[in-house]
Amino acid sequence: MIQGVKSRTYTSVNDYDTLGLMARPLRIEYPHAWYHVMNRGAARRKIFKNDTQREYFLSLLGETSRRFNADWHAYCLMDNHYHLMVHTPEGNLQRIMRHVNGVYTQFFNRQERRDGTLFRGRYKAILVDAETYWLELSRYIHRNPLAAGMVQDLKRYVWSSYRVYAGIDTAPDWLSTNYILSSIGRTKRHQRYREFVRGKSDPDIVKFFERSSVSPILGDKAFAEQALEGRADTSDIPELKTARTLPAIDEIIDAVSRFYHIQREAIITPVSGSSGAHAGRFIAMELCRKVGDHRLRAIAEAFGYASANSASRGCRLGAMRIAEDEGMSSDLEVLMRDLTP
Repeated sequence: MIQGVKSRTYTSVNDYDTLGLMARPLRIEYPHAWYHVMNRGAARRKIFKNDTQREYFLSLLGETSRRFNADWHAYCLMDNHYHLMVHTPEGNLQRIMRHVNGVYTQFFNRQERRDGTLFRGRYKAILVDAETYWLELSRYIHRNPLAAGMVQDLKRYVWSSYRVYAGIDTAPDWLSTNYILSSIGRTKRHQRYREFVRGKSDPDIVKFFERSSVSPILGDKAFAEQALEGRADTSDIPELKTARTLPAIDEIIDAVSRFYHIQREAIITPVSGSSGAHAGRFIAMELCRKVGDHRLRAIAEAFGYASANSASRGCRLGAMRIAEDEGMSSDLEVLMRDLTP
């Protein structure tokens, strides 16, 4: 550990399992919350193809800083995804990210002369116990180009906030660096930060983000319990209390049947060839995973698959179909809100 950096005790990511938080991406909003926000291109396609697009995306961060009081603290733009660290004094993350993703998608589609969905989903937002994790999280975000083998020296990567923290570039007026740099020491902060980032990311942080289902909260058990207890009650904050009753598979199938005005059999009956399946079948299976938290074995039984492995392949195919189809993505959002108290 370099001199001037406070020692932190990290909570094992396994603690989140006891709170029931590992099942699916959730969102928690309240004033003065901190988040690590990520999003990836649909089917892992590029969301940034040139510098003009990258510059426009950063301009949107500046716009949301002024318009929605978004307080941006770190960013890294990769070819097919992005990482952001943001503080929301007004508890309005949904509004901020809807603007960023929506306006950028329109700009990208105009430039590329295309239409349809750009991102894999809305976004993943991880609530962060900021003072405990912001320094380590900033290192994780800034080291992404190194981990991807895009550069050998982070000073050469201009599409992250690292160069500002390293003292190479001047911060734009919408980027706040004082919180993180203050935690590294009182003197020679830029030099200390460069030394800190040269070190490897904390193993617990890496393990946290490498999990197939990332928890919606980065913090200890006490922080998670406090966040869940004090959460706002909005439609953008689905299924946080583990005590609530999740919708059964039959309930989900009935909701999809009513939505599309089709018989249950069109949803639960397997067909040869994925192209012949009704969109409602894929939507229903995705809802079983995202809203109902049902196991693959139960999904296989309900949707006529021979095994959990077959159901897993069907779910992956359905998720791809939904990501590539703007209409299906919109239908999924509506049904998710209807099925989430």
